[in-house]
Amino acid sequence: RFADTKGKAYAASIKSDLRNLTQAEEAYFFDRAAYTAILSSLTSQTSPGVVITITNATTSGWSAIATHPQSYPFTCAYFTGNVPAQAPATIEGIIGCR
Repeated sequence: RFADTKGKAYAASIKSDLRNLTQAEEAYFFDRAAYTAILSSLTSQTSPGVVITITNATTSGWSAIATHPQSYPFTCAYFTGNVPAQAPATIEGIIGCR
């Protein structure tokens, strides 16, 4: 039961970090008219253990995938704009998890 509670906490951290990344990417876009794939260029920070990879970043969209090593195999992703969908996200602008 404790492991299930920890798993839910990791899942919440992953989703929260992706939402924070979304805000950071939009702020970056506002200043530079393009998105970035370089996490250190953004003002977003991740929760301990959460690993985020920006898989695509262009002038018209971006996508990312996130996981936590202790929540494996739980993975979430997000994409927006004119970039390919990033599995497990299937709807633009909505975090998808599996």
